[in-house]
Amino acid sequence: MLKVKIASLWVLLPSLFLICLEVKGLGVNWGTMATHKMDPKTVVQMLKDNGINKVKLFDAEQSTMSALAGTGIEVMIAIPNDQLADMNDYGRAKKFVQRNITRFNFNGGVDIRYVAVGNEPFLKSYNGSFSKTTFPALQNIQNAINEAGLGDKVKATVPSNADVYGSPTDNPVPSAGRFRPDINDQMVQMVQFLAQNNAPFTVNIYPFLSLYGNDNFPIDFAFFDGAPQPVVDNGIQYTNVFDANYDTLVSALKAAGFPNMPIIVGEVGWPTDGDKNANINMAYRFYNGLLPRLASNKGTPLRPGAIEVYLFGLIDEDAKSIAPGNFERHWGIFRYDGKPKFAMDLSGRGQNSFPVAAQNVQYQEKRWCEFNPDAKDLSKLGENIDYACTFADCTPLGYGCSCNGLDANANASYAFNAYYQVQNQGEMACGFQGLARVTTRNISTETCSFNIQIVGTYSSASRASVYLFVYLIIFAVFSL
Repeated sequence: MLKVKIASLWVLLPSLFLICLEVKGLGVNWGTMATHKMDPKTVVQMLKDNGINKVKLFDAEQSTMSALAGTGIEVMIAIPNDQLADMNDYGRAKKFVQRNITRFNFNGGVDIRYVAVGNEPFLKSYNGSFSKTTFPALQNIQNAINEAGLGDKVKATVPSNADVYGSPTDNPVPSAGRFRPDINDQMVQMVQFLAQNNAPFTVNIYPFLSLYGNDNFPIDFAFFDGAPQPVVDNGIQYTNVFDANYDTLVSALKAAGFPNMPIIVGEVGWPTDGDKNANINMAYRFYNGLLPRLASNKGTPLRPGAIEVYLFGLIDEDAKSIAPGNFERHWGIFRYDGKPKFAMDLSGRGQNSFPVAAQNVQYQEKRWCEFNPDAKDLSKLGENIDYACTFADCTPLGYGCSCNGLDANANASYAFNAYYQVQNQGEMACGFQGLARVTTRNISTETCSFNIQIVGTYSSASRASVYLFVYLIIFAVFSL
């Protein structure tokens, strides 16, 4: 039985919804890689209801920016890695700034504070694919911002993974932190440019990933409630990997000549499914330690004081790539439909300030697709399940995941239903060569939810609006 009660969170007394966010600088990452996206206006209202006043986006999509306009929520927009080469052309960089920053800079517009130039472009796994394009893109974007007269307010930064300062073997203790030798010159050059523009260094820290794929990692070190064998560095005891990781960066920046450079934690969180260490209880334990720590403004041993942090992430994304791991679709502190997953005191002050669910979310009909027990020929069951899971999210079925305990028939039902919901409960989406049937009975189990999808923003009506918007833009461009 789950230690954290979930269902009761959705019917909390209104007084618990009055959230006063105490954690200074707390933001969230709002990703939108979902088959059924929530209406941006609904998401923005959810942010406001929860007192969240900073958001990091992975694009600058029109409907999202329109929903954020006039709210006062501080925004970080992003340039994907595959667009960095384009930003090496200053003319294109200027157009990006004009299209995505300048035109929103008006009274009642969008309060853009940062531009994330790429996302972890120096990862070793990229084999240097973006090593030559990242810094020129950063220069061009910031210079274009400065030329537009917004340089005092809007700063360009490059969200980096912790591997920019090597592995624990390279840096056995935080004070030994140095940038990776293969990218050291580029990192120093980048840090110098950030300093010249009073811009922060942005780092993504994932204690969960320290556990993932490493059964020898001391599990308590991933959390904030104490590790029996702390790492000792010049008399300083590190009891959690977050502090150790952060201070390794502080040391690397000091070695590069910038000991006081501001640091933003662009992503930090814990997934709730998709791996044996990704579940509600462990996520609760992580956030229950992280948020009070942030609220205390204690900082880390080498950098005391408040830390600006963006939680990763806001909402589950069922269409994200699972190349890094099945957990990628389950980082949200809210479910795909905007319901909170667990109790979470965002204030960090022990004030029982629970997340407020998204309001007025519409769902598809109460219909599920299940395995047909009367099916005669099961010879093609495997290939039909594979087909369903190719186009829908079946990651909860994996080892150690929330739906791992289902029997063979229920496994098939989960896959068939996931596909059926992705296909908007289409009439032909629950056939699977006679192996499935539609039911109005909720086939969820105590531990495994067979979801009904929401009515996404891209209905026929909203698509028509998008097409109209695109047409007007094209018309305006060719009319110049």
